[in-house]
Amino acid sequence: MNIKNILVSQPLPSGTEKSPYAELSEKYQLTVDFKPFIRIEGVSLKEFRKYKVEILMHGAVFLTSKTAVDHYFRICDEMRITVPDSMKYFCTSESIANYLQKYIVYRKRKIFFAAKVEELLTFMQKHKEEKILLPLSDPHKPEIPRMLDRKKFKTTKVVLYRSVISDLSDVNIYDYDLLVYYSPTEIKSLLQNFPDFEQGEKFIACFGPATVKAAKEAKLRIDIQAPSPQFPSMTMAIEHYLKNDSPPNEP
Repeated sequence: MNIKNILVSQPLPSGTEKSPYAELSEKYQLTVDFKPFIRIEGVSLKEFRKYKVEILMHGAVFLTSKTAVDHYFRICDEMRITVPDSMKYFCTSESIANYLQKYIVYRKRKIFFAAKVEELLTFMQKHKEEKILLPLSDPHKPEIPRMLDRKKFKTTKVVLYRSVISDLSDVNIYDYDLLVYYSPTEIKSLLQNFPDFEQGEKFIACFGPATVKAAKEAKLRIDIQAPSPQFPSMTMAIEHYLKNDSPPNEP
């Protein structure tokens, strides 16, 4: 086994002692470092006003991440908008729905979520006449906007935050045996920060088909992929590799 030092292109998880990476590190005597290859930057109020979007003309918000929640309420606060109690929140997971408690009194609002987006959209048919605000990142995956359009929901798409490439001048990429990526923008960050990067014997792990595609387009060799039916998490796929010295089944 040639993997001893791992660099994960994400922020350090909260409660690291309980994280899957911490357990992996202890089990296989690995050094696991976290370094965000990208950072999230909210659009300015000046930029938002250029969109000419009237937030209070919408009776619902469709939320795809906790970051979307943060920036929706940030913009409302900066515009001195009081979100009415009647606002509906359609969330793509229970954790996002629960996260709303950071900003609102949960019991007083109309909050809906489902384990799958398709299930949520089916439920939303009851609210077909509602105008829905869809906060997005730049870049963002097009699937959910397309699904809402296909179902003919009255949706206003608005970019509230974007992924910005981090300065990695303090990182020696060659100190690590395995590099772990979770988004195409992180692959872009690798190439921009290390334009002369040569993979050689370095291992690369990618999460999600879009990240895999970006890595292949960059002519990188992908040694570990997730998710798959057998390995739904990245740490499970990495552990399989560590045990077998062979790549897990491709998704």
